[in-house]
Amino acid sequence: MPNTMRKKMANTIRFLAADMVQKANSGHPGAPMGLADIAVVLSEHLNHNPKDPKWLNRDRVVFSGGHGTGLIYSLLHLWGYDVTLEDLKNFRQLDSKTPGHPEYGHTDGIEITTGPLGQGIANAVGFAMAETYTANQVNSETCDLIDHKVYCLCGDGDLQEGISYEATALAGHLALKDLVLIYDSNEITIEGDTSIAWSEDVGKRFEASKWNVLKINGHCYNEIDKALHSAKSSDKPTIIIANTIIGKGADGLEGSHETHGAPLGEETIRVSKEKVGFPADEKFYIPEDVLLRFRCAIEQGELAQKEWIHRHKETPLIEQNEALDRLLNPDFASIKFPDFSNDPSVATRDSNGKILNAIATAIPSFIGGSADLAPSNKTTLKNMGDFPKGKNIHFGIREHSMAAITNAMALYGTIIPFNATFFVFSDYMKPSARIAALAGIQNFFVWTHDSIGVGEDGPTHEPIEHISQFRALPNFYVWRPADATENVEAWKTALSINAPHGFVLSRQKLKTLKPKRDFGEVSKGAYIVRKRKDATLTLMASGSELMPALQAGCNLNFLGINANVVSVPCLDLFNEQDSEYKNAVIDPTTKVLAIEAGTATEYYRYADDVLGMESFGASAPANLLFEKFGFTVEGITQRACKLMDIEYKDMELGNCEA
Repeated sequence: MPNTMRKKMANTIRFLAADMVQKANSGHPGAPMGLADIAVVLSEHLNHNPKDPKWLNRDRVVFSGGHGTGLIYSLLHLWGYDVTLEDLKNFRQLDSKTPGHPEYGHTDGIEITTGPLGQGIANAVGFAMAETYTANQVNSETCDLIDHKVYCLCGDGDLQEGISYEATALAGHLALKDLVLIYDSNEITIEGDTSIAWSEDVGKRFEASKWNVLKINGHCYNEIDKALHSAKSSDKPTIIIANTIIGKGADGLEGSHETHGAPLGEETIRVSKEKVGFPADEKFYIPEDVLLRFRCAIEQGELAQKEWIHRHKETPLIEQNEALDRLLNPDFASIKFPDFSNDPSVATRDSNGKILNAIATAIPSFIGGSADLAPSNKTTLKNMGDFPKGKNIHFGIREHSMAAITNAMALYGTIIPFNATFFVFSDYMKPSARIAALAGIQNFFVWTHDSIGVGEDGPTHEPIEHISQFRALPNFYVWRPADATENVEAWKTALSINAPHGFVLSRQKLKTLKPKRDFGEVSKGAYIVRKRKDATLTLMASGSELMPALQAGCNLNFLGINANVVSVPCLDLFNEQDSEYKNAVIDPTTKVLAIEAGTATEYYRYADDVLGMESFGASAPANLLFEKFGFTVEGITQRACKLMDIEYKDMELGNCEA
């Protein structure tokens, strides 16, 4: 394509972005204007179909610098996605398709929700890992059904974030050759020049991580084109370090940090347009020949997709098509879940390991791994090999990027991922878990060593506030099963809900409960485990606290207090039930005591009193800690007596085996 036309196309992007920010009086014009030249040439290389954004073999484009939505939405409109000119004019307005940062599922063509810097880089690594695994499952020597690229546009801020180090190091280790990172190196952050806080050699950093490193002038079309061709033929992931000028084309403001996050001003935009021959006073101007060039993406994309469909249908090896179909259409009914009814006691981390293996055996798309804790998390998928050909992913000690990577894997289309670490380290995963909740991503977080039961490792490793913070996330389901059998039912429910799930699991063994239970009610988040006639008290508990709650309920009966006992495997699901079900489980005529070895303040929605953690834990054997903090049969009985205003007597009580 002639460079004169490329320049006209780039200027169209620049001023669409500037007009969007100006009209909204909010946004970031600098990065879109600086990246416009790269975006034009990238458009020539992309293999995508704007009329079918979910085509499996499309190239993925991740905008890690999610604040650059002026560029993103302009491109989506120009390419022909379902983003209209009117949508551009409603940029950052209530209920528009064009929010301030890109949101998956909200705007056509957005591959994943980005905005918190650095996460998009890890997302791109996740897409590339999903592509690599899928290709290994379905490609043959004679036919590649999966052969696309993953492009990620990032900036200085993305690469300063620690998550980018984690993710790119893993990508280099795995030699993800189909990953191309385009680094918008404009050397500007909000506070000014990057030199005030950053002086590393990014190229050497990536060379050390086994990446292919290319350096270009980000405004030279020929250099951009040559670099993209080189990246597409590399046997390693590629970073293209593109030296650019932030706010390129903004009269008097080129290269200034002032263009980063504020409108340019009507006069600056008018003069800038006039200098490149655009109508100075016409807003949202798109030359007809520019639109025609960009809209070629539709015809080219439909042709590429039809060729791929033909290749798919005509594949000589029927096993390839069957393998791809199994990845795309998991048969959950075929899972042979383990039966723990004859096991007297099992740690839920152990039962969870067997459940993971049962799912992975039946479901080809179910893969995952741990942040270097598989032996402790019990997440090893036995005899299933290591990624990229097998199912066990060794993420290394990279919790934050692990979460963001698996978010993207979940959205790829052929992968159902899980990730794992100790629950206390979920702190490192919170930003990505939040994005999973916001975007409705079915990612499975396995968090073991769930409470003060960690014991001797002490308070640094004992999560006491963590379960509350994840329950506070909308559209995130936290599971804390009371025993192995409840764990199975929790997984059955979680697989049916398209949202992120966190499984909070015990290190110590938990007794398998004997009372008959209606496990259909596990899907409602809470259910009655033991019901007493004329009950005046309800005990609510989850996880390891359910068994002592049951035994305390029995003791209370000897003291003249009839107590119903409720298991709460998923408080989030229980919160969603109607009042009729809630009142059936928690009798409103009773006093309510909730018991959980965490801060547990969220139970006050239902409880009159909460026996929870009011401090950090301590370093000691687990049984001594549960005794110290009151999570014993005696401790629960005493707390219940206090709530019921009945004097507790230290007496020998009946046989209260549950």
